[in-house]
Parts: sequence; C-alpha cells; structure tokens
Amino acid sequence: MAVPISVIIPILNEEKNLERCLSSIKWASEIFVVDSGSVDRSEAIAKSFGATVIQFQYKGGWPKKKGWALETLAFANEWVFLLDADEVVAQDAETEIDLIVRGPSDIDGYWINRRFMFLGKWLKHSYYPNWNLRLFRHALGRFERLVQGETGSGDIEIHEHVIVRGKTGRLKTELEHFAFPTVASFVEKHNRYSNWEAMLAWEEMRGLSEVQPQDRRVNLRRRLKLISHRLPFRPLLRFLYVYLLQRGFLDGIEGYYFAKLHASYELMSVIKTYELNANRRLGN
Repeated sequence: MAVPISVIIPILNEEKNLERCLSSIKWASEIFVVDSGSVDRSEAIAKSFGATVIQFQYKGGWPKKKGWALETLAFANEWVFLLDADEVVAQDAETEIDLIVRGPSDIDGYWINRRFMFLGKWLKHSYYPNWNLRLFRHALGRFERLVQGETGSGDIEIHEHVIVRGKTGRLKTELEHFAFPTVASFVEKHNRYSNWEAMLAWEEMRGLSEVQPQDRRVNLRRRLKLISHRLPFRPLLRFLYVYLLQRGFLDGIEGYYFAKLHASYELMSVIKTYELNANRRLGN
C-alpha cells in the first residue's frame, strides 16, 4: 500500500535530477511537482511517475513557491513532505515515514538530516549534520518569513524553515543532497543566495528581522550567524567554521575547496550588504 503522504517538489528545468528524486519516493500516495515554466523534459518526467504538475507564476516578494504550494494545493493527506529535486530519500524512509503517518502520535513535525555530494564525494563533516523540517501535518506548518524586502534571489525560499505549531522530532532516515554537481552550479546558486543574505543582514542591523522559534541547534546556528554580521573578517570566519569547527579537513581536498567556496560566498554577502547601505545613502 502507498504511504499516505503528499510530497511537494519545487522545480525549474530539473530534468537532470527529477527522475532520480521521484524514483526514491514512488511509495508516496500523492506527489505534486510545482513548476515555474520549465522548458526541458521536467514536466514529462514528472507525469511519467504519476505526479501532478502545478504551474506557479512568481510575481516578486511573497509568497514564494513552497509557501504558495502549502497555502494553495488541495492535499489528499494530513501529512506533507517537502523534497527538492536534487535530493534523494534513503531506502529506509518508506518504513519509518509510514509508521509515523499511520500511527497515533503527539509529534506534529519531523526534522530530517542531509548530507552533501561535492566534487563526486560525499562530505562526512562539512555541513553535516544539516537538519531541515520537511515532514509535518499540513494544517500546522507554514513557512517563516525572515526577509521583508525584495532580494532578487528567485522564486523559491532560501534558508527559511517551516514553523510547526506543535511538537517536533527527528527522523532516523536521511536525505542525499546532490546540490552542487559542478563548481559553476555552486557559484550560480550562491550568487543568488548572497542577495538574500545581504538583505537579511541589512534588515537585521535595523531591527527589521528576528530569529523565529525553531529547533535548538538551528536557533543556535542562526544566532551565531547574526552575531557574525557584526564581526570583521567574516569570510575567514566562515572558512574556519566549515574547515576546522565542522572538521571539513577530514573530507580531504574536497572539504578544503568546499570551505573556500563558502568563504567566497560570505565575501559576496558582505560586499552586497555594503552595496545596499551605499545605495540607501545615495537614495537609490
């Protein structure tokens, strides 16, 4: 029997990832692929797996794609599961999730850990663990909004999490994240992400943004990040965080390059925050 969950997969031209992703959740009773006008084979691939394809037209600001889907789609199930097209659910997920959604429980949402593939290698330390709240009762979960202004970062949420009105737990199963198949893909994504980071930092300095109640570890990471916005040498600090504190050095040369790229990402965020301040002073 299919597992009674509704899966949401946001996409845009994901033909290289989508079949692998959908193959890992064939056991789900309902799958929504939320597209933004893909021009590749994404829609055909989604339909070949029995998924329902919904088109989303982004008009700037909010709502963004995943939040819009939560608010708009008519789900057949109580529980929803958020999955990106470049992610794969482990083989043991079906059994664990089936027990959760069918059985009685006072837990309303679950965090799942991810591990990253980078330069053809699974990173065992850099950005691991990486917890995201993805499985939850639909009626009780909605996306937070950390940034108020327009960021130019695209039509999908960046580092926002789902806030669940209730208790949360952690899944034993994990996600495999094929986020950066090339260095060019890392640079492209983080160029957009740094727009979001800059606006977050700019608004936080003016008291316009606040940390939402979340998982204890996520809260700690966010508060450290906000503190870092006031510190010098942020790119170096980001490198040391990934390479030393997270023990990225144990991931070999791939861990070193991963840390260096994140330092570059931090530098872009710093410069773009400065640019925002300069433009405001000039009245642009």
